[in-house]
Amino acid sequence: MWSAEHLDTVSRRGTRPVVLEIGRETGAGAAEGESGLRAYTEGHIPGAHYVPFERDMVGAPAEDSGPNPLPSAGDLERRLRAWGVHDGSTVVVHTRQNPAVAARAWWVLRWAGVENTLFLDGGLAAWRAIGGALDTRVPPPGAGTAVARPGSLPVLTARDAERLAASGHLLDARAPEAYAGDPRRPGTGHIPGAHSLPGSGNFTGGRLRDAAELTARYGAHLDGRPLGAYCGSGVSATTTVLALASLGIQAALYPGSWSEWITDPARPAATGDRPGAPEPSAA
Repeated sequence: MWSAEHLDTVSRRGTRPVVLEIGRETGAGAAEGESGLRAYTEGHIPGAHYVPFERDMVGAPAEDSGPNPLPSAGDLERRLRAWGVHDGSTVVVHTRQNPAVAARAWWVLRWAGVENTLFLDGGLAAWRAIGGALDTRVPPPGAGTAVARPGSLPVLTARDAERLAASGHLLDARAPEAYAGDPRRPGTGHIPGAHSLPGSGNFTGGRLRDAAELTARYGAHLDGRPLGAYCGSGVSATTTVLALASLGIQAALYPGSWSEWITDPARPAATGDRPGAPEPSAA
């Protein structure tokens, strides 16, 4: 986690990190992404590369996956090198509006072995608030040498998530109404045993809540048992992983999340505002 002030200080010392502005360009986020790209070309953090979310942070969906599966190691490595990332580089990710998009990029890059990937708290708004300069020049492709090492962060499969709901703490980062679902509508609800903690609650005024607030928010689940998070499609749950990481606590991500869970009609669903009984799972 970096503040805008820290990024400014480091940059003035001549040790500028690789800065990535995460936006959306295709699919459901097309309009947002196109306007985001236009805004980037009109002014961005000096040296920042524009990173289309669906192209660079998402792999090819399959019939039994959610819409945002993990990208392949080869694709990620090519992109890291084009951004000028080397093994040991510091990478700072941010977005203009939705912190969950930057949190997903933060998680994907750390999962791929880019250990020094940092989330810019408050995003571009925080940079502008301190009087940070904006640039219209688009940086040329870099010549990085980074090697992608997928698996550098813990990942849950559907079976893992089911087991964790019974043996640890599985946290649902969706809005309360999505978590509750409707017993009359198949495919709604939540993984039995999962607890509702919306990812939006990790932020206030576009910035991550402080340690005391986050500790209070997650306190009931900080008993030493393993933690995992999921959401609708593997994006907003990364804010849960980020929030816990800011407290020095590791949580696993279920990238497929609810949209993958419901591709198998045999998987159970609970409805209502309570976790429900977790399903017994094989050892």
